Amino acid sequence: MSAATANTKPVAELKKPIPLPFAYTFASGAIAGCTELLLLYPLDVVKTRQQLDTAKTSTGMVQTFKNIVSQEGPGRLYRGILPPLFMEAPKRAVKSSWGALFTNNGQRKNTQSLAIVTGCFAGATESFVVTPFELVKIRLQDKNSSFKGPLDVIKHSFRTSGPLGLYQGMEATFWRHWWWNGGYFGAIFGVKNQLPKATDKKGELLNNLIAGTVGGFVGTALNTPFDVVKSRIQLHGTGEWTYPALIKVAQTEGLGALYKGFAPKVLRLAPGGGVLLLVVEALSTVFRGYLGPPYI
Repeated sequence: MSAATANTKPVAELKKPIPLPFAYTFASGAIAGCTELLLLYPLDVVKTRQQLDTAKTSTGMVQTFKNIVSQEGPGRLYRGILPPLFMEAPKRAVKSSWGALFTNNGQRKNTQSLAIVTGCFAGATESFVVTPFELVKIRLQDKNSSFKGPLDVIKHSFRTSGPLGLYQGMEATFWRHWWWNGGYFGAIFGVKNQLPKATDKKGELLNNLIAGTVGGFVGTALNTPFDVVKSRIQLHGTGEWTYPALIKVAQTEGLGALYKGFAPKVLRLAPGGGVLLLVVEALSTVFRGYLGPPYI
């Protein structure tokens, strides 16, 4: 076989280098998560504002954005960003750990079912890690928030609810991450299998962008109702259970209320899913070049 023929062989059929060490996989995921967050965080603030609005006729995404900028200043669009930034590293560690476990560190062939199971287990575990960060973020993003910063929220929570107060809404967070990760990982695997095999690195990056975007959309469609009730439970500390809260919202505000904040959420997480895969791939290439054989 000629060199020219070999170079046109699909990427998936070429001999792959061995998986990167966990520390490098973890670093790639953490940096990618922070990059996505810094780029698209204002959409998360808009999403939360819409989710916390209990009116039957809620303000649209664009008008909510305009209201925040005109009434509170553009800086308000980044209020509460520190907790999710600090949350990225442990969250990515959980994802990387489950991925390595279920695929035997890349030695076991991934399947559609395995991708979904990996996502669900990662999402379930994540809920224990991210709930305190999410609670602080939601209380800072609220329009009527008077907290000075994350530490002020933490002190208030300890004073009013004790140490476990930071875990209010964990059950709703569990379901939110369970559905998001299962849908995201499962959709990525399915879409990648349907796309034409990439013949070069550029094609592989394009496939990752498409698969990540579709995965972000599917995950968002599945988990938005749980995100709505999670935001409300964490803001008010009501201690409600998730599914009764879903029914309550549907009865009092209509079924459409379960998808409040969907537009900014999907605009963030659909392309955000693609951004994550692109940054992870780019960093992995850099790390492989740094480590050398047998990682390249």
